[in-house]
Amino acid sequence: MSKQKQAKLRKDVMPYATSKTKTSMIQLFNTIPPFFILWFLAYQSLSVSIFLSLAFSVVAAGFMVRTFIIFHDCAHQSFFKNKKWNRVIGTMTGVLTHFAFEKWKREHAIHHATSGNLDQRGIGDIWVMTVNEYEQASKWERLQYRLYRNPFVMFGLGPFSLFLYDNRFNRKDARKKERWNTYLINFLLVAIYTVIVLTLGWKAILLVQLPIAYVAGALGIWLFYVQHQFEDSYFENESDWDYVKAAVDGSSYYKLPRWLEWMTGNIGYHHVHHLAPRVPNYHLEKAHQETPPLQQATTITLKTSLESIRFRLFDEDRKIFISFKEMKKRGKKKSNNSITSTKGSQSIRP
Repeated sequence: MSKQKQAKLRKDVMPYATSKTKTSMIQLFNTIPPFFILWFLAYQSLSVSIFLSLAFSVVAAGFMVRTFIIFHDCAHQSFFKNKKWNRVIGTMTGVLTHFAFEKWKREHAIHHATSGNLDQRGIGDIWVMTVNEYEQASKWERLQYRLYRNPFVMFGLGPFSLFLYDNRFNRKDARKKERWNTYLINFLLVAIYTVIVLTLGWKAILLVQLPIAYVAGALGIWLFYVQHQFEDSYFENESDWDYVKAAVDGSSYYKLPRWLEWMTGNIGYHHVHHLAPRVPNYHLEKAHQETPPLQQATTITLKTSLESIRFRLFDEDRKIFISFKEMKKRGKKKSNNSITSTKGSQSIRP
């Protein structure tokens, strides 16, 4: 895509980067009250059946994901026109989703500014190693990476790491406003959990809140992972990296059933979001449908998205993700070619 076409594409999407206060308020009311109602039903159901309670918890987790999308839009200053309201609602939804608003806002902005840039990895993204990097890594680094990319670790232990560690501590270079926002959210979470334990007991935490937060966390990690980790995703070094290409070619269109689109706040239109972060979630679908070039983005479905689990390393030579198994085969092939080449050179010696 030429620079001229890229500029036109960004210009064509800009009309959708406008929030509507009425629509945002409706979304708040059809997301947060249902979450609390489902939480209450999950708690009340404990006296009837643990399985019924878990069923309510899973649905509540879906609404927690939807709440996170509101939090996410507030971080991009796209949910409300007013910066103060974005900050206030962002902090409130940060408490509900267990995310430090100002901290995550900064890290996520870095993710958008560097997504797909091989020379700018490390903040706000999934750890990705190239084949060459992995081959040159020490045994300890390889083990760490293998554990990190293992689905049982990423989606099984990932939510605990996210809620108990990553979101609770500031970076060393964090500004005062960011630090105090994290302290405030941590304090409110401790206060809320204390009140729940004193009024409802530990069961409410262990059998209701924990399943909700865990399922929501796992779903959130999955959505973030799968929309950048598809086979021909875009990754380039700084010298060749391009923002528009990284947005459209490095972010997928996750085609979900209508009810899941609603529950996940249209985040499946991730290519649109990366191209224009100021587009609120309720305008993403319209922007995609009315902007033909955006419809050329890589489309994945629930079925095809499962394939991304096997992708572990980015092959810079072929510009695709490959599995550890494929890398091993590639290594053997290189070794065999090297042996053949050596034998051939020996046979022609005088």
